[in-house]
Amino acid sequence: MKKLVVINNPQKWNINIDGVEVISPKAYLEEAVYAKMKNVRVFNLCYDYAYQTRGYYVSLLAGARGQKVIPSVKNILDLKAQTIVKSVSDDLDNLLQKSLKHLRSSEFVLSIYFGRNVSAQYDRLAHELHKLFQAPFLRARFVFDGKKWMVQSIRTIPIKEVPEHHLQFVSEFASEYFGRKRYDNAKPGKYLYDLAILVNPDEKAPPSNKKAISNFVEAAERLGCSVELIGKDDYNRIGEFDALFIRETTAVNHHTYRFSRKAQSEGLAVLDSPESILKCANKVYLAELLTLSKIPTPKTITIHSENVKGVEHKLGFPCVLKLPDSSFSQGVVKVNSPEEMRDKIKEMMKISDLIIAQEFLPTSYDWRVGILDNKVLFVCKYYMAKDHWQIYNWGSKKKGDVTGNFEVFKLEDVPSEIIETALKATRLIGNGLYGVDVKEVKGKAYVIEVNDNPNIDAGVEDLILKEDIYSQIIKFLLKQVNR
Repeated sequence: MKKLVVINNPQKWNINIDGVEVISPKAYLEEAVYAKMKNVRVFNLCYDYAYQTRGYYVSLLAGARGQKVIPSVKNILDLKAQTIVKSVSDDLDNLLQKSLKHLRSSEFVLSIYFGRNVSAQYDRLAHELHKLFQAPFLRARFVFDGKKWMVQSIRTIPIKEVPEHHLQFVSEFASEYFGRKRYDNAKPGKYLYDLAILVNPDEKAPPSNKKAISNFVEAAERLGCSVELIGKDDYNRIGEFDALFIRETTAVNHHTYRFSRKAQSEGLAVLDSPESILKCANKVYLAELLTLSKIPTPKTITIHSENVKGVEHKLGFPCVLKLPDSSFSQGVVKVNSPEEMRDKIKEMMKISDLIIAQEFLPTSYDWRVGILDNKVLFVCKYYMAKDHWQIYNWGSKKKGDVTGNFEVFKLEDVPSEIIETALKATRLIGNGLYGVDVKEVKGKAYVIEVNDNPNIDAGVEDLILKEDIYSQIIKFLLKQVNR
C-alpha cells in the first residue's frame, strides 16, 4: 500500500523512508493524481486540524476518496470531545496510576510521537493513547487531584512544536512506524487490501480451529490481502483495515458486537455484521421471527413474569429451556419435571427477563447447513456427545467426549427439505455467513436456531470444498469492500 505524508512544509521533512511520498496539503487537495489514488494510506501531519482548516479537509477528503487516513475526521473530533477525554481516564486508569505514581509534581505533560515517548518508561501509556486517537503527534496533559492522576487534555501538535532535542527520536520513531511489517511485508502492489481477523486464542470452543485460521490467512493472501490476527485490545485500530472477519464467538453484550459495529461505522466490510449478530444471538428474537414467518420449529413459548404461572403444563416433559443469548449449548438445559422446570426458570430469570421454552425433539444428530450469500456452502451432521442429548457436553470429564462425531455431505445427498428450510430461515436474517441447525423428524425439517458465527474448522466443514471454502468466504468479504 502506497504511503503519503501530508505536511505543511515538505522541505522541512528530513526523514527519508522508502515508499513514503511527502507532499503539501495544497498538492493533496488540488492535484487530480492524489484524488484518484487507490490503495493508499494518508498520514496527515498538518499544523492544524481545526474545523475547516486544510488539515481538517485533508482527513475529510481522504475519507471521501476511499483512502485510509490517519487521523480520521472521527479521531479529530474525538480529541475535541471532553466526554471522550474523560472516558480515557476511566479506561486507562490502572495504567495511568502505575505509570505516573513516582512523580512528585501535580502536573505532567507527555509528548507522543507515532505512539512512542522519548522515555521508555512512558512508552506503554503513549502507545495506548495513540491507539485511541491515532494521530501521529499528540500531547497529553495530566493532573494529580491529591488522590489520583487524571487526563486533563489530549491534543494534536504540529511538527514545528516538537522540541529540537526530540527530533532525533522522532526520526527513529517515524522510521519504525512507516516501516511496519504489516505495511511492507510484500513486494509493492502484491496486497490490495488490509484484512483483520478477530480471534481469541484462549477461547474454549472457537468457531475456527488454528489450522482453519491459517487456511483463511493463506486464502486471503492469495486474493490480495495483507492479513493481521487481532484481539479485543485492538478495538481502536479497526480504522486501519478494509475488512473485518470475526472468528470469535459473538454476543451482543460483548466486544465482538462492538468490533462489528465500529467496523461498519468506519466503512469496513464486516463478517459478521452487527445486524446478523443482533438477530441471531438472541433466541427470543429468532423464535418470534421464525414463528411469524411460518418456518417450522419445535413448539416454542417465550416465558416472562406475566405468563410463568402454569407454563409447566403447556409443553410436556422433557422440554428445553434456553437463555436468549446462549451459544454452543451453554445456557441450554433439559428439564424432566414441573418441579425442575420451576426451579430452573427461577434461576434463569435472575439473568434474563425472558426465557425460551421449547418442545424437546429427541434425535441422534442435528443437521448443520452452512450458508453464505444465500447459497449453501456446506452441510454436516453433528452427532450428540456420548451419553448426552446435545452436541456439546461441557460436563464431560473426558476431553474426547465433549463433542460427538460428524459427517459431511455433498449437496445432492442431502434431503431437499433440509436445504430449503435452512435457506428460508437465513433469508430472514441477511446475506452473510450463517449456520442453521435443523432437526429431521419423520421426514420433516424443524429449525432449532440460526447461528451468525458458524464453525468453519479444518478437517470438518472443509472436507468437501477443501481450500475453496476459505476462498469463497474471503471473496464475499472483498466483494463488499469493492462495493
